Amino acid sequence: MKYDYDLLVIGAGSGGVRAARIAAGYGQKVAICEADQVGGTCVIRGCVPKKLLVYAAQYKKMFSTAKAYGWNIQSQFDWSSLISNKDQEIDRLNGIYLNLLDNAGVELLQGFGAFVDPHTVAVDGDHHTARHILIATGGIPAVPNIPGRDQVITSNEALNLAKLPETITINGGGYIAVEFAGIFNALGVEVNLVYRGQQLLRGFDDEVAAFAQQAFTEAGIRVITNTEIDAVEKTARGLICHAGETGIESDVVLFATGRQANTAGLNLQAAGVDCQANGQVLVNHDQASSTPHIYAVGDVCNNDNLTPVAIKEGHLLVNRLFNDGKEYPEYDFIPTTVFSQPEIGTCGLTEAEARSNHAHIECFTSTFRAMKYAMSDVHEKTFMKLVVNQQTDQVLGIHVVGADAGEMIQGFAVALKQGLSKTQLNKTIGIHPTSAEELVTM
Repeated sequence: MKYDYDLLVIGAGSGGVRAARIAAGYGQKVAICEADQVGGTCVIRGCVPKKLLVYAAQYKKMFSTAKAYGWNIQSQFDWSSLISNKDQEIDRLNGIYLNLLDNAGVELLQGFGAFVDPHTVAVDGDHHTARHILIATGGIPAVPNIPGRDQVITSNEALNLAKLPETITINGGGYIAVEFAGIFNALGVEVNLVYRGQQLLRGFDDEVAAFAQQAFTEAGIRVITNTEIDAVEKTARGLICHAGETGIESDVVLFATGRQANTAGLNLQAAGVDCQANGQVLVNHDQASSTPHIYAVGDVCNNDNLTPVAIKEGHLLVNRLFNDGKEYPEYDFIPTTVFSQPEIGTCGLTEAEARSNHAHIECFTSTFRAMKYAMSDVHEKTFMKLVVNQQTDQVLGIHVVGADAGEMIQGFAVALKQGLSKTQLNKTIGIHPTSAEELVTM
């Protein structure tokens, strides 16, 4: 059968764009459909705009520190200018992605794509057939079905608020919740961070999570744990979050209660594509769904919801499909960073994970005040932790809470992936004076 395309990608996020570009470079006829701006969650409404807001928020601490170094800075923050400049940058990046697709020879189908049958996708009423189809629609914020859910915003809307609120209640304890809590707190907003569990950042190393939570509290964030919001009520003064007998008032309520696969409306049943109960597409080792010529990459099908993972999956998939590739993604020692304040960088196993898999584990920790803040009234501290297998001497995990944690972890992740030992760390000469040198002297 003759198809319109060799590969049709649904979703022009980072994973889908990479797959489309590489496949077109191998001489395949490729199309990609997208109902929004090209770039996906990360570029348009996620990592990139959020990081720009994080940079803006960090200036408060920088200005405070500057006084100790002889700088007398008079500053005034303007939210509307930040959002306007952020939007211009996102538009610029969208343009770059459009050019990348165009230069690669990928046809952009502007509109929402949905399956008609296993080889056919309808985009705004027009039918397109393809030999291979890739689902790369990512994820969307999940909001629980509680009374008043229509009154809350998600991370999407938080990036585009018309004005900076005086008070905000953030419901959630994961990386998105703590990142926005840090942003708004640093920009002068009174922040309530509400979490149903005892400790924020579930899934992170326990000591890391506890240290970060204490730092958030000391920075002025009102952390409320063991509390679950079961309703949100609009009043003449603002909003009230009801949690049992407790009422929490604020101007804005942001729910950061997880994300779900963006599969609604794709009509996957028409293509015979099976999903998990949470909507994620089920895929095998080859990224193939239950319909063998239909594939999925990124947040729509896995639990490692990280842009570089989606990019790697998409790239290697089309290598195997169109260029005799043999390589598959590897999911061990994936580094990640929470752009909270202070920042959290981590790679490898937590102490609990290590102890559940190995009999003899030794941990090394260090807590100190970074030299940058030594002369200032900023009392933020840095925490570092190494998790080591005593029997093999292999470093199984490195965790950092503090300034530039992500930049440190990216470099050490390379060594961890290659089987770094504690002895090798000890033999490495540190760069003095830096915070990172602590990792080779513990």
